[in-house]
Amino acid sequence: MSVCPDTWIRRMAKEHAMIEPFEDGQIREAADGSRAISHGLSSYGYDLRVSREFKVFTNIYNTVVDPKNFDPRSFVDMETDVCIVPPNSFALARSVEYFRIPRDVLTICVGKSTYARCGIIVNVTPFEPEWEGHVTLEISNTTPLPARIYANEGLAQVVFFQASEPCETSYADRGGKYMKQTGIAIPRM
Repeated sequence: MSVCPDTWIRRMAKEHAMIEPFEDGQIREAADGSRAISHGLSSYGYDLRVSREFKVFTNIYNTVVDPKNFDPRSFVDMETDVCIVPPNSFALARSVEYFRIPRDVLTICVGKSTYARCGIIVNVTPFEPEWEGHVTLEISNTTPLPARIYANEGLAQVVFFQASEPCETSYADRGGKYMKQTGIAIPRM
C-alpha cells in the first residue's frame, strides 16, 4: 500500500466523483469572509467539513449506551452553526462531503490539529474499499470545559492508501450496514 498524493486525489475526485463537493485546495475562509478552520485538498489527504447536524449525548433519561441495543434517548438532535459539546462528553455529526471509495483504496481519518490542541478528539473508522456515504463523525470533548465545534468548517483529515491490487471482497460485496448513509448513522446490529 502507498499513500496517495494530492494529484491522485484530485484526479479521482474529478473523474470518479470520489468526494462531493470537492475543494481543490485549502479553504481558510468562511462564506462570510471570516477566518475558518481549513478544509479541502492537502498534500496527502483531504480535510473534510462537519455539517450542521449533531447528536449530542446527554444523561437526561438515565439511559445506558449499549451498541447492541442503542437507545436514541441517549442524545439530543441539533441543527446549528456552532455545537457546544459539554465537558467530558461526546457528540455524533456527519461530514458535508459524500465519499465513494475505490475498490483498491482504504482510508484512515484523523482529527485536525486545531481541535486536537483543544482536547477535542475525532474518531472515525476506516472507509473500506467500495464504501460510500456521508461520514459519521465521533467527537469527544476530553476537557472539563464546554467545547465549540464549527459547522461547515474542517474537522478531520482523510488519508488515502492505494493497494497494489484490488481486494477480493469489498464493503459493498459484503452488503455493509453503513453503506450509502446520508445522515448521522447510530449503531446498528
